[in-house]
Formats: sequence, structure tokens, C-alpha cells
Amino acid sequence: MEMVPSEENQLVPKEGMFWSCRQSIFDEMKKRFSQIENAAEEPRVLCIVQDTTNAKTVNERLTLNLPASTTLSKLFEDVAHKASYVNGTFDLAWGKSGDMGSLDPSSEMSLTESGFEPGKRNFLQLTDKDGEQPQIASDESGTAGSSGLDDSSQERFIGPLPRDGTVGCSSDYSSPSYSYSSILNKSDTGYVGLVNQAMTCYLNSLLQTLFMTPEFRNALYNWEFEESEEDPVTSIPYQLQRLFLLLQTSKKRAIETTDVTRSFGWDSSEAWQQHDVQELCRVMFDALEQKWKQTEQADLINQLYQGKLKDYVRCLECGYESWRIDTYLDIPLVIRPFGASQAYGSVEEALQAFVQPETLDGANQYFCERCKKKCDARKGLRFLHFPYLLTLQLKRFDFDYSTMHRIKLNDRMSFPEELDMGPFIDVEDEKSPQTESCTDSGAENEGSCHSDQMSNDFSADDGVDEGICLESASSTERALKPKVPSLNTSSLTFELFSVMVHSGSAAGGHYYACIKSFSDGQWYSFNDQHVSKITQEDIRKTYGGSSGSRGYYSSAFASSTNAYMLIYRLKDPSRNAKYLDCDDFPEHIKHLVQREKESEEQEKRQREIERNTCKIKLFCMHPVKMMAMMENKLDVHKDKTLREATEMAYKLMELDGVVPLDCCRLVKYDEFHEYLERSYEGEDDTPMGLLLGGVKSSYMFDLLLETRRPEQVFQPYKPGEVMVKVHVVDLKTHTITPPVSIRAYLNQSITEFKQLIAQATELSAETMRVVLERCYNDLRLLYVPNKTLKAEGFFRSNKVFVESSESPDHQVTFTDSLLWKLLDRHGNTIRLFVSLPVQSPGTNRTICQKVGGDTEECSEGSKGNRNSVEAILEESTEKLKNLSLQQQQGSSTSDSQKSSDTSDFEHIESPSPSQEPDSSSVSAVVAVDNRELENRIREASGGSGGGAYSDPETQFPGEERSDSEVNNDRSTSSVDSDILSSSHSSDTLCNADSGPIQLANGLDSHSITSSRRSKANEGKKETWDTAEEDSGTDSEYDENGKSKTESYYLYFRAEPYAQEDGSGEGGQKCVLVNVDKRITLSAFKQNLEPFVGVTSTQFKVFRVYANNQEFESVRLNETLSSFSDDNKITIRLGRALKKGEYRVKVYQLLVNDAEPCKFLVDTVFAKGMTVKQSKEELMPQLKDQCKLDLNIDKFRLRKKTWKNPGTVFLDYHVYEEDINISSNWEVFLEVLDGPEKMKSMSQLAVLTRRWTPAQMKLEPFQEVVLESSSVEELKEKLSEISGIPLENLEFAKGRGTFPCDISVLEIHQDLDWNPKVSTLNVWPLYICDDGAVVFYRDSTEEPMEQSEDERNELMKKESSRLLKTGHRVSYSPRKEKALKIYLDGGPVKDPGQD
Repeated sequence: MEMVPSEENQLVPKEGMFWSCRQSIFDEMKKRFSQIENAAEEPRVLCIVQDTTNAKTVNERLTLNLPASTTLSKLFEDVAHKASYVNGTFDLAWGKSGDMGSLDPSSEMSLTESGFEPGKRNFLQLTDKDGEQPQIASDESGTAGSSGLDDSSQERFIGPLPRDGTVGCSSDYSSPSYSYSSILNKSDTGYVGLVNQAMTCYLNSLLQTLFMTPEFRNALYNWEFEESEEDPVTSIPYQLQRLFLLLQTSKKRAIETTDVTRSFGWDSSEAWQQHDVQELCRVMFDALEQKWKQTEQADLINQLYQGKLKDYVRCLECGYESWRIDTYLDIPLVIRPFGASQAYGSVEEALQAFVQPETLDGANQYFCERCKKKCDARKGLRFLHFPYLLTLQLKRFDFDYSTMHRIKLNDRMSFPEELDMGPFIDVEDEKSPQTESCTDSGAENEGSCHSDQMSNDFSADDGVDEGICLESASSTERALKPKVPSLNTSSLTFELFSVMVHSGSAAGGHYYACIKSFSDGQWYSFNDQHVSKITQEDIRKTYGGSSGSRGYYSSAFASSTNAYMLIYRLKDPSRNAKYLDCDDFPEHIKHLVQREKESEEQEKRQREIERNTCKIKLFCMHPVKMMAMMENKLDVHKDKTLREATEMAYKLMELDGVVPLDCCRLVKYDEFHEYLERSYEGEDDTPMGLLLGGVKSSYMFDLLLETRRPEQVFQPYKPGEVMVKVHVVDLKTHTITPPVSIRAYLNQSITEFKQLIAQATELSAETMRVVLERCYNDLRLLYVPNKTLKAEGFFRSNKVFVESSESPDHQVTFTDSLLWKLLDRHGNTIRLFVSLPVQSPGTNRTICQKVGGDTEECSEGSKGNRNSVEAILEESTEKLKNLSLQQQQGSSTSDSQKSSDTSDFEHIESPSPSQEPDSSSVSAVVAVDNRELENRIREASGGSGGGAYSDPETQFPGEERSDSEVNNDRSTSSVDSDILSSSHSSDTLCNADSGPIQLANGLDSHSITSSRRSKANEGKKETWDTAEEDSGTDSEYDENGKSKTESYYLYFRAEPYAQEDGSGEGGQKCVLVNVDKRITLSAFKQNLEPFVGVTSTQFKVFRVYANNQEFESVRLNETLSSFSDDNKITIRLGRALKKGEYRVKVYQLLVNDAEPCKFLVDTVFAKGMTVKQSKEELMPQLKDQCKLDLNIDKFRLRKKTWKNPGTVFLDYHVYEEDINISSNWEVFLEVLDGPEKMKSMSQLAVLTRRWTPAQMKLEPFQEVVLESSSVEELKEKLSEISGIPLENLEFAKGRGTFPCDISVLEIHQDLDWNPKVSTLNVWPLYICDDGAVVFYRDSTEEPMEQSEDERNELMKKESSRLLKTGHRVSYSPRKEKALKIYLDGGPVKDPGQD
């Protein structure tokens, strides 16, 4: 800038230069403001990123609000900057998608092109890249990724990690001095975690402990697997070896344990079983010993973990001692002695109590073999030798006999870092003159460690304190050095290196391990996949003790986090081993490491391919396979070109040899709207990643593999076009053709659209009428020439109907026109498959007819000229054909004939002959023929009142099983009246057209829209027809179910149908019915009368569902709106329900039978009927069908709830007034031994059963009728019928469903005997209704004494009895599955097991 001197001799800018600088600054500011303004106008994308790579950040969210034009690569840069990570060391994946597709960090696509939605929250997850954690960016200020404190001063956390969304949850470590800052990255700790399969935390804790044991790890590495001798999949040592190598060499944060559990013979269900870590340790050691037989490691477990102790009894009079040597792998230490309220405060106290002898005196004296009499004695345990690795189990799980539940003892028990076991060793001479070896001394074993804890039975050998030292000059050989026994207790100092912690209650919880590394002396927390540094203070917090807050696992039981297993190692520098370095690995381990690295690299490459693979739905209309739309999934790499993807799709859809490859192309497709969005002309070499908008977890569109014939040319599909399916309607033949697809633009006018249709259909555009079906049955005539398609409501995919003719129908209002009626009928007609009933061979149902048409009676066995119903139907069908032919030739029928022969439910309003002569004549013919046919069938079946159908109330004795019998254990849901279209009145819904209209190509033309209607109805709730209060017979229906108000004829057409699968049994007939679904069930049944052969009141309609369940449709006023195309209907003979009637299933109650519930009959009860009237109607039915000849006073009806008997119905009770009745009701019928004792509703009928312990037997049921709910009255009645003195009588309420079966081995102690209540209707009895089961007994009667064999035999009988009745043998809580490791690869399934 040029400067000039001022008056004050100061240099100032030249005036012109000043204004120039000012202008440039102004321009720059204006440019900046413009950029800001443009950015403000651009849509922005809100990205919410969850960092899942670190436990301390998993509950935090990074929020970025970016312009929609931001590229994916820039997004990665912004995330890296905000998270303080090095870009390129992490991945971003969609957070709300099940597929978890990753984003491409190198893509230059914008956020919107990549699937981000502006104005909405877009959730992402920041994940590890190739199993390695992100690198933290260096920050000289020291604030990024660091708190400014060194490791020693940072706050630390130990314990179970909180679940997502549980910030601030209380736990044993929720004090203010703890935070998550100490959970370090894998690179900081150097250790790898283990993935929890589901509930395998106990396994992970033990595996990490064994891995961190140098002697065990090194010995495992020295073992060499021989693949020729064993399958590697089932080899437990080999899989452990692989796992340990991955823990030592892998770069992943955590690795899977599925290969190890598979070698155990476990399936996926085992991952959901919680087990005890100590139990696992014992079972795994046993399995390893079996696998290591005949190898150098055969005795490894014993050399490392086995100790010896002496179980002795010493006579206090003569000093004689009987003893035996036992071995142990762990020492169980009692937390709290039985019956004591105070727990041991430390491990040392518990060990002292473990070896503390007890005195056997009084009745518990010991028989001394030397004194030859019973003497006072001292019984106890002495440690002879301690193992090199000492395992202590703190017995925190106990059983509370007051609550009969397992409990966890959370008392505080401290344990030292160094444990001196010198004071607990037996320093006496074990072969002193006063003692004699006695391996079968008869000494009692209470308190003996081996009796319930030892799984290995080793012979007693000389007292050698065996240890193991695996360090020598050779890296491939390790020598076992026996230690000479010494009384120097300083050699028995053990150092703690593993604490296995349990967090939770006796009902369940979580295990993790705190382990000290022998490399650096640092303690680490191994909590499944998370590994973190901890301190001694954290170890002390696992001592246990009461806590002011709940544990991590909150439950109804006391829960806490405390140590469960402790592992110490003998301190001996000359024998303590170090971990093997990779350079010192044996050769076979080095080869295994190389193979694992190659496998990991292959896995990494596969993940990379997966991340760059586009997975999208692929459709194809296969030209050969059923001409149906086939669906598949196309997996194509993003760098593959469109041409290569087309070849892949061509092979995937198996078109080779069917269509040439050059006759196929991929187009963008919307399957939901059946819309072809665009084609890709000239883009054969474009990568698929670019065409599809990148690799995504899911796409908002699909691909269609389109095919053509060789002589055809592909039509280009341009973005912005809409697809229209055009159906041509012919008013003369009343047909609708299959659709023709055309493409149009939304800005085209109706006139231009008609020209487009005219070109495709060769119809005249001048006389063309176009009707758009905007949604289901919503028809709109497009008559405004200049209106655009968009304004008319066109969308991506549309359906129109066109008609072009000189018919006067053009001049009629659209809703009154024949075109509207045709389309309305077309949209509302459904196709149903109806199975007709088989004529019962036991009933004479032959219809006699004279040639002239008059009917005559036919006696049984008559050999006159008979015509069956089928013959009449055939004649009627032929007549209809002839009439149809006459109608096509111009014949017509007079209006007077129509009106005289219409049925009383089909009032036909025919249009004037000038408007619709053909259709009116057809309707008249059909109406006349239907009524004539119905009258002839009625006359033929019961002309003079003696026929089978003369009485509408007649029950058919030959009727097959009703739906109620078939589904007697199923209940139906009530109909949702909002879903059914019952609210649609006949005035607005019914078609005023008076005759049926034939569809193109018969039924095939009807199926043109059937699939579309099916899709439209897929979202509707399927409704089951049930009989509710009105039973479907409202006031607008007469007593026969006929409509009083229906004035329009709705389309109904039926024709014979042969079942292709041959499922029609016994000559069963089927008809295919095309019917307007707005027809009521009542009208539908009346239309079926000619085909069934009886009146509508004499047959029932059953709807058949997908699983072949049948449910009766009884609501006569409901329409068929809930039905859809190809639904199946079964017609069964039998009296249909009338108004106020309910179908009832009757079961017999047999209280003392093995099966107390037996189905009898299906009957009908009516509203307002008394119980006595229903019994009178039931009696002949029971006699006829069940051979039960009962006196009306010798049986009762009572409520049935599942299998439980309930309220007794008295004869004077009225249904719906005194007794609530519902559809598909069920009642019990109970035969009485004497006169009815129940006279009033205030009485209470209780079923009682005596338990006789002396005979171990339950007596039969006896009913006791009480006048009140008094316990005293119940006991008096029981005393009266049993003879048990009132003061000795005890009772208990039965459990479960009737008959409340229980094992005689459990009833004496498992039931709640003699509850302290004065009335029966209070807790814990709650006996408020008839039918409750009460057991009673004599309290002075003792249970029968049984031998072990007798008890086992009785147990088998009871188990078999209860299994047959479907009752459980016991009411104990869920039993835990036994932990097993299968050496042969898997369990053998026991077919007898549950």
C-alpha cells in the first residue's frame, strides 16, 4: 500500500488507495455474507453419532449439523475432528438399521445422495475398523483423550458395565469416587477380551484366569495336536490352545468363544444357561484329564491344582485314630456357619474353622475299635499338602429353610494378598505308633471336604508336597520337580493373582475376573470384552458386606457384588514360571499362529468385501416359471458395472436358455407401487455403487430384470414419468380386459392422455371415457379436458378404465351409468370356494318329480321316476344357458313376470328398457329361475308335510360333526364391528343393476384385479364370525333371518367346481361362487339354498382359515366384507341360529375319573330360557347321541371355565337374566347320586378330598354344600362325613386346575395346611365360587414308613400317574440344567426326556 506523509509528518495511506482498500474489504464482506445466506437456505442434515468403541463414550453422542451437500469424506473428517480420532482408523455405520451397513469414507457423494434425510435425525455408530480401535489424535494441549492425570491418579471403575440407557443406575460401585475414566483402550492394557455369547460370563472369567496362569498356559502350548487322531472341532485342548494364542496375539478388542463351546459339545441353547464358575472349573478339568490321557500332560491338573488332606477320628480315651487320605482341587470355605447369625470375617478365620475338629459325644459317640465300645472322640480334617495353585471357593450360595429358597450370602469376608498356609499344615507324624491307617474306618464324613466337593479319587500315597516348575533352558521341554517335604512354613506363602467376582443374587447374576499379571504386577478387570486397569482398593471392594444401594442386578432377592473364587500361587522364585514370548513358542505353535493370522486376514478381506457390497431386492417376471413375479436378492460389489450386474442377475434368475442375455436389462423398480421408475440407457459401464447411490443397509427402491422378445425393443423409462395400467371396458359384452401398461407425465392434460391411450388401445379418443381408480373402489370420471394428471390425483402407479363407444350410456350421469355399475361390480366381486354337504345316507333325501313338473310323495323304497336335487340343478343350469342365449339374440322378459316371481328378499329395481334392455331381461330370468328352482326343491323334498325339510326346527340325525365338535377346545374372538362394513346401508352400497353381468373369460377375467384387492386387504384385521348378543339377527330381519329392508339385488353367480387336489371326500360337491361382498350373510345363504337343497335355516356356514380351522359365521346382518378372494367356505347341515340363540358345548363332569372332562353334545340355548327348559331340550339329544337316559332331577348344569367346574345353575335361573351367556359357550353336565342339594345362590358347593397319610392315599371326591363361607362350618361338615375329631381336622386348598392333582409324596408338606383364617373368601383361600377343591386330613395321623425301595416304587407310580393327567410332579421352581462337557462331540438325545 502506498504511503504519504501527513501534516504531522506521519505516514498515512494515499487517499485513492484508502478508498480502494475500503472497497475491497466491503466486497469481501459482501461475498462472505452471500455465502452465509446461501448456506442458510441450503437444507441441513442432523447427524447423531454414538461412539461404540469405548465403554466410557458409549452413552455419549456427537452431534453434527451439516449442509446437505457435504460429502461423505468431509463427514468422516468432521467426526474425526470432533471425536479426536485419527481419520481412517474408524468406521461409520447406520445406527438404526438391522443390517448395520457401513459408509464409504472415500466417497464424494453428498449426504442426501447417500441416504441421509434433511430435517430429520440421522443416527450413526462409530465402530472399530477391522477389529482395531481408533487411534487417538495427538493433542499438544493435553486435553484430547486425556484428563491430564497419570494412571495412578485417575479415578477407576470396577464391576459390571452399565447397560445402555442406565446412566446413573445404582450399584455397589456408584460412590462419587468412581468413574469410567479408567476403562482403557485395548492398546493401553495390551489384553484382549472375550465376547459374551449370551450368559457365558462364568466361562469367560475362568478362561481369562487360566490364560493368565503362566504354568497352565505354557503347558498347554507344549501340547501338540495330532490332526490324524482327532477332529480339531471336538478337541478341547486344541480349541483352548487356539483361544489362548488369539488372546496373546490378536489385534481385536475381543474374540469369540464359540469354537471352544462347540468343542464342549454345546449347542446355541447352552449359551443361555447360567452356571456356577466353580462347577465349570471341575467339569473342564475332568474333560482335560480325559483328553490328555497317554500324553505328557496327563497329570498336569493334579500337579498344579491337587492337594491332600487327612479325614480322621481320634478316640479321646485311648488315643486310637482312624483316618484316610483324601485329595482336593479346591477348598470350600463357609461364609456363615449353619444356624449362626455372625459370618466369618476373613479367609483365615474360615480356614481355621475348616480344620477345627468337632467332638463326638452323647448320642453321637464314636465306636472305638480298640476300646470295643462307644467313646467320646474328636473328628476333623488336617491338611497334609497344599497344591502349587491353591483355589478357595467362598460358599456364598446357601439354602434358606424358612423360605425354602436359595439365597446368596453377601457378608463381608476379607482375604489377604499374601496368604500364609503354614499354620494349617499337619506337623504331626502321620504314621505315629498311636495311629493306624484305615481306609474304611466307618468314620462319619460330615464336614469332609471330599464328600461333596472332590471329584477325583486318588489313592493315598506318601506325603510329598508336589509342585510344578515349567522353566528350563529349553523352550520346548519343561521338567516337573518334586519338592521334598519341609516343615519350614515360610515356603507355604501364597500370593493372590485371581479373584472371580459374582454380581447378583442366587437367582442369577454376572461373573467377571480381577487378575494380576505376573509380568508387571498390575491388576486388571476382565469383564467379558472389556479389559481395564484396577487397583488394590478395587480388590478390597470385592470383600462384600452390606451396601446402602442396590447391586447392579436389581431383583427381589438381596444382590451384591463380591468375591466368589480366589486363586493363589505358591511364592517360590525358583519354580514360578513366566509367560512364553512369541519368539519362544514351540514350532507347532508358530505354525498355528501363522494359520490364525492368515485366517484373520481372510476374514478382514471378507469384511472389506461385505462393506463394499450392495445388497438389493431383485424381481423378474419369469417367462416360463408360472409367469409369476419372482423375487431374489442381488449382492453386487459397488465397483461392478451395470453390464456385469445384469449378467449376475441373469444367472440368479435362471434365464439361461430361456431368454438371450441381450434381451434382458436392469431397471429401477418400486415393488410396492408396481412402478418402473427409470431405465439406465447408455450406462452399461457405470459402477453399481454410483447408480444405486452407494452401499446402504437398505434401499428405498428395488431392481427389476426386464425381458423382451428378440423382435421387440425396450421402451425407455425416464424419471418423472408415471405408470398407468389401462383396462378397456366393453359395454356390449360386459367384459373388462387385462391391463395394458403405458407411461405418461404428470403435467400432461386429460386430452393428451386420451391420445396416448388411443395409440396404445386403438380406440377413438373423441368418444373415450376415462375413469381413474384412485384407491380401492374410488372411481373418478376424468372429464375436464385441460386438467393435468397431477391435478386429478395421479401418482407413481395408477389404474384407469376406458370405454369408447356410441352408446347412449354417455348421456347418463356417471353414477347411474352402466359403466359405473360394471366397474362397481368388478371392484366389489369376490370369488369364494364353497364345499356343499354330503347327503346323509341315513336320511331319505331323494326328491321325486313328475315329468310335467308336479311333485308327488315318494315312500321309502319306491322305485318310481326320481330326480335328485342335482338333476334339478342340471336342468336349471341348462335352462339358464338357453335364456342367456335368448338374451343375446334380443329376447326380453316382461316386467310383470319379473315382479310376480321375485323373492321376498330380492326386490329388483330394473332400469327402463331404453337404458338397459339386455341387463334387465337377464336379471328377470335369473330371479324367476332362482325362485322357481327353490320352490321345486322345497316341494320335492317335503311336498305334503312329511318330507325331511318340512319342519324348519328339524334336527338331522345323520348330521356330521359340527364345527363346535371339531374345535371343542378352541375359542373364537369377538368380531370387531368397526372392521366389518355393517354400517354401510343398502341404499349407498348395493348395486341397483338388476341382473348379473358376465365377466370376460369367465372367472379368469374376475382375477384381473384379485391380486390387487388381496394386497389392499392384507392390512385389514381378519375377523372371526362369532355369535354375540344379537346373534346377527337384528330387528330388520325376520325370524328366518331374511332381510326386511334389502331392496337391491347384489351380484351372485355360482357354478360347479371340481377340486384339483381331490380333497373332496365321499362325493362332496363344490361350487365356485362370484358374489358382491356387500351382500349380507342372510342373502348369501338364501342364494345358496338351491345348491344345498334345504332352506337357509337348515344349514350353517363355516369359514375355513389358513390352518384349516373352521368357525361358524352366524351374524346374518353382517356383509361379506371381511372375506377376500379365494376364501373357503364349508356348508354343514343343521339348524342355524335364530335371534337370541347361542351355540353351547356340553361336557360331562366326572370328578373321580382319570379324565374328568368329556365332551357330550353341541346344542343351542336361547335368551330368556330357564335352566330347566334347557335341560328338557337337552335330554332327548343326550339319549339319542350319547345313550344317556337321564331323569331331569338327576343331573345339573354348571359353569365351565377351562377345565374347572364353577357356579351351579339352579333350575329356575334364566339365561341372560341370572346367567350371562356368550357365543361358543361351554357348560358342565354333572350326574347326581341323589337329589339336588343346592337350592339357593347363597350356598357354596365345595369338592373335598381326604388325604390319609397312614395309607399314602387320596380318597375320592365328595361334595360338601355350605350355607355360608365360614371355615368353622366347613370343618364341621368335613368332620361329620369323615369322623375326624374337629380339633384334629386340618384342611388346605388345592392348587392349579381341576382336579388339582398332586403327588402323595408331596401333599403332606407342600400344601398350606390349616390356614389361619375364619372365612373362605379371604387370602390365601379366596374360595368365592362353587367348584373349589379342598383337601383335608387328620393331624394326628403320621405318614406311612417306607423303605427306600418302596418309596422309589411309589415315586415311579406317582410320576406315571401325574404325567398321564398332564399335571406336574412337583411345584418346585425351575430346575437348572446340569453342566456337562461332552467328550464325544455332543449329547445323546433321550426320547423320553421332556
